[in-house]
Amino acid sequence: MRRTVIIGGGAAGMTAAIVAADEGDAVTLLEHTDTLGKKILSTGNGRCNLTNRRQGAEFYHSENPGFFLQALKRFGFEETLRFFKKLGLFFKERDGYVYPRSLQAGAVREALLAALLERGVEVRTGCEVTEIQVTKTQMAKAGKKELRETRRFLVRTAETSFAADALILCCGGMAAPFTGSDGSGYGLAKALGHHLIPPVPALTGLVVPANPLKKAAGVRTDGTISLYTGEDGKRKLSGRDTGELQVTDYGVSGIPAFQVSRHASRALSEGTRVFAALNFLPEYGEREAEKLIFRLFSEEGDCLRILGGLFPEKLAAVLLRRAGISLHAPAGCPEKRSIQRLLELTCRFPLEIQAVGDFTKAQVTAGGVDTRFVRANTMESKLVSGLYFAGEILDVDGVCGGYNLQWAWASGFLAGKQGRP
Repeated sequence: MRRTVIIGGGAAGMTAAIVAADEGDAVTLLEHTDTLGKKILSTGNGRCNLTNRRQGAEFYHSENPGFFLQALKRFGFEETLRFFKKLGLFFKERDGYVYPRSLQAGAVREALLAALLERGVEVRTGCEVTEIQVTKTQMAKAGKKELRETRRFLVRTAETSFAADALILCCGGMAAPFTGSDGSGYGLAKALGHHLIPPVPALTGLVVPANPLKKAAGVRTDGTISLYTGEDGKRKLSGRDTGELQVTDYGVSGIPAFQVSRHASRALSEGTRVFAALNFLPEYGEREAEKLIFRLFSEEGDCLRILGGLFPEKLAAVLLRRAGISLHAPAGCPEKRSIQRLLELTCRFPLEIQAVGDFTKAQVTAGGVDTRFVRANTMESKLVSGLYFAGEILDVDGVCGGYNLQWAWASGFLAGKQGRP
């Protein structure tokens, strides 16, 4: 019987263990914390956004573009639903976002745990891997004389060791270390000859020095954030997203900021300057916005009152002050150039991004094991036969909306299959 050892008991590791057991393997799952699937409990604000009906390359990132497509084609949206339906879950879908019907992330974790138990997977928690030894063997190919070199593994912990014919690393990244994602898997991957794309925080807030929006902290408002990288005169658009922005004392948060944060994080780690422009009237075109603002300043009332119907009061006050307009001056008083300045701030409020929220605040890691040395159709290492990867340890990260879990399920499925049909 083929023995498979999996290191890491998160979403990808548990999926890989279930699939490998279904293939008839004797499976041992090692987790260095005291709980399996801890990170699952915090996903989707505790509701666990399992997957998303909308799938495509635009929702995923990697330094090796397109690497993730084969996995998602083999185990995509429909396959994910079938997999969890077999585990007893029912679903609730909202605008393409899929959750367990109970809206409880714990239900997903419990379904996976029950599946491991039913399949006789040996689970060891509180089990820190200290070393992996690889030995070479040779096997004759069926019906042929030539020999094929293979690998066997000895996984050592402080207390014992585990022999394996196949080894799957699902150790996660570095985001949300309170869940056990401490980057320890990277050292194991490097010791086995793999290169890393430097890990950086993703799906996190943007930090602005001397934040000019600080007095509007706490405001939530619809907006578009456009992220630019590079020096003045050579800036390029690196990311853009629209949704509910959250102004904070340190900078900008909310889903749109999260979606572009991986681009900011990568650029800053490489010493490149990062800028953002916020549009607080995303539903209007430039000409429409101009007409609207100038019309408002032709009405009766003071400046803060007329803008108060368009923006949260604290944000309106910041915009007026930055434009040099007195909050309580009659709307007809400001000069045209001051209103033009207000319009510019409303549609392109400039910020220089100094940093992003660190790994303790990030939801996911961008970077990880370089996928150029991993087979896209099986998740097997190109450097060490019998070694597989799955989940966040790989250099693949998705945007908000269930995409990082979808990657965990898909890559875990392929790793568990180990090239079998």
